[in-house]
This record gives sequence, structure tokens and C-alpha cells, in this order.
Amino acid sequence: MGPDAKMTDVLSRAPARREGLKSALARAPVTAAVDLGASKVACFIMKPDGVNKAERTLNACGVGYVQSHGVRGGAVVDIDAAIQSIALAVERAETVAGLSVHGVTISCSLGQQSSLTVRAQVSLGARPISDLDLSRALGMALAQVRLNGRRVIHLLPIAWSVDSQRGIRDPRAMFGKVLGLELLVVHMNESIFRTLGHCVERAHLSFEGVVAAPFASALSALEDDEMDLGSICIDMGGGSTSAAVFAGGSLVHIDSLAVGGHHVTQDIARGFQTSVTGAERLKTLYGSAIASTNEDREMIEAPPRGDDPGAGPVTAPRSLLKGIIAPRVEETLELLRDRLKASGAPMEPGASVILTGGASQLVGARETAVRVFDRPVRLGRPRRAPHLADSASGPAFCSATGVLHRAAFGPREAASGSLNGRARRQDGPRGNPISQITGWLRDNL
Repeated sequence: MGPDAKMTDVLSRAPARREGLKSALARAPVTAAVDLGASKVACFIMKPDGVNKAERTLNACGVGYVQSHGVRGGAVVDIDAAIQSIALAVERAETVAGLSVHGVTISCSLGQQSSLTVRAQVSLGARPISDLDLSRALGMALAQVRLNGRRVIHLLPIAWSVDSQRGIRDPRAMFGKVLGLELLVVHMNESIFRTLGHCVERAHLSFEGVVAAPFASALSALEDDEMDLGSICIDMGGGSTSAAVFAGGSLVHIDSLAVGGHHVTQDIARGFQTSVTGAERLKTLYGSAIASTNEDREMIEAPPRGDDPGAGPVTAPRSLLKGIIAPRVEETLELLRDRLKASGAPMEPGASVILTGGASQLVGARETAVRVFDRPVRLGRPRRAPHLADSASGPAFCSATGVLHRAAFGPREAASGSLNGRARRQDGPRGNPISQITGWLRDNL
């Protein structure tokens, strides 16, 4: 059976399989995360008993991943191919877990994800601060947001304040005259958000929302001290490079570029006159963003482009490969650095940089980041998932693990699951923003 026939078979079996297990799902809800990237689609499944609250660890009972199709340059370019990739990744994870999932949360860097910060203040009475006061502050902050063609995917209170007291995590039951709020709003392209929902539903799954990939990766890879003291988590994917900036224990900025590892591969394919597959092989086996010994003398071969049986392999010094890779990696990181500086994001002077994502594994990526950002840089891996197999525990799987981490441990203020899960009700004429905010507070604070 060919790959297309296999994927079609997966889609055709999905409705009956899920219908037959509805009662079991009702008894034992599971968390399912789908990391949708340009290089791979990964699905991680976690049962309720997979969370160890005492040790703050989690155990994924099912992991499945496949090569991604239909995603390129920060957008979905082939809906049918994307649907099949999602369905097959979920099918493989379900087979390992021995159960079926009903809904999934998508982690991705698609849709030109970005963020803005809004502030609001409300007057208080003589009673303790209540959920209603928090709702009023949130409603006033959201009233300032005008995002045409954009979808809010996260509402993250950076800090509350009561009169002159700042940096308060939960002001309820406190007394004061003025309640202040600094709110981070993370948003993405509305059309791409709807396309993602359509792809998930066409795969016979319930769409439970989107989590920004750098935010999810940070939850998985960062230490608590790094969040408190300041850090920049950079998710280097195949189709995009995105960043999450933390300060004072909170996410304070999100930004992304539609440039990633695939662009390096395409540069190699053009420079060596080889196929994309051959270029990917060269990058994996010999690629580096820093100079190595004897690279001028060491010759490497690549298959010729096309199907001419008489054409011989393309031969070139390894230094040519480095000369193609290094400028692209450096340029990408410099673009991201300049965007972060221009945004005014509060990057602490001693903030470290943590690299995640599949493209971060390229030899020399860390050293290049040290030079570009002039800060300590380390390679991030999933921290609190000790039972992951070696093949699924590298930097490329931080995003999927982070979605499970978010479901298990928070942060409590993360609102994408609550808001996106009610997307249809919000879009309808009966949507009441204040009641939605009140429900979000009840669920998340």
C-alpha cells in the first residue's frame, strides 16, 4: 500500500473508530498535542495519570511523528496534504498509546504570530478584590485591542498591581483603591487560524486551540530561574524561526520570522545544483555554520538534479557548504535580534538564550547565536518528560512536550485553550465577552 493510500485509509477509518470509543473517552479524558511544522508533524498523548504533581514530571503514553506535507513558509499551502499528515501522526500516537483521542491542541509558528502589551486600571470599592474586579480590568484592557484580521490565541497577564504594589500574581482578596493590569495579547492571522481548525476537523478531530510554538517550547525547555531572571527561547523550525521572551517569571513578548531550516536546504540545493533531498542529506551529514579543519581539502558529493542516468555526482569542497549555511543562519538570527530590539521587549541584560526546534541541532548554530546575541546560549530539550524515548526527546520535540506541560502545570493564566475552545460561541451573535472573561478567570486563576 502506497503512502497516499495509507493516509486515505487512516482518514476513512477515523470516524468509526472515534465513534466507538466515545464512552471510554468520557471516562478517561486525555491530552493530545499536535506540533504542526514544515519539517514534521508530531503528536504526543498524555493520560490523566501521566502527571506527577509531586515531582512536576509528565509521561506521554503515545508518541507519533511523520514527515510534514502541505506546510511551508509559515502557512498551510496544501490543505489535503496537511490533513493527511495530521491524521497519520495522530493515528501513530494512538496506536502506541492504545487509545483514541477526540480533540487536539495545535502547536505551531504559523500565521505571523506576534504580541502586544496593553494596560488598564479600574477603581476599587471598600470590599476585597473579586473575580468581577479582575473581569472589569481584563475587559477594559481588551477594549483597547483592535486587531483586524487577527485572532487572539493567548491572554497572559504579565502582572497585576494594587495601588503602589506591583508584580502581584493574584490580587483577589486584597484591598486597595486602584487595580492595575499589564496584559500580553498574543495573536496570529485569522485566516490561518480558521484553516488550522478546518484541517483538524477534516481529520475527524475536535479543534481545541492553538499554542504559540515558542511559548510551548519555553514551557518545556526553560528552568524556573531562567523565566524569573530573564531569557529568550528561540524555536528554530523548518519553515519559521520564532522567539518567546520571558522576564519576571512571565511571558512578555512573542515574535516570529517566516525563515527556517528549509531555506538553508534550498540555498544548498541551488548552490550545489542538487535536489532538495540531496541538499537535506548534505546538511544533515556535513552541514555546519562554523569553520572546521581541512574543510577546503575535504570533498563531498551530492546527487545531480534531474533523472539523467549519465550525469555524475556533484563534487565540491566542504568549505562551499559552510559558505552557504553560515550566512543564512547568521542572517536569520540577526533579523530576529533586530526585531526583538525594535519591539522594545524588556530583555534583561543577563538574559540567556535557549535554542529549540529541529534546525537548532545544526552544528554551529549555538556558536552563531552566541556571536549574534552576545549572550550565553544553550540547546534546550524537554525537561520534565523523563520517559521519552531518545528519538523523541531532542530539541525538535520541545513544542509538543510544552503543550502537555501547559495542560498539566500551567501557567494558570494561559488562556488559549479556554478561548479557542469556545471559538464558535465567541463568533456567534450571543457571545458575551465579559461572561467569557469571567469563565476564563474561574478556569485559570
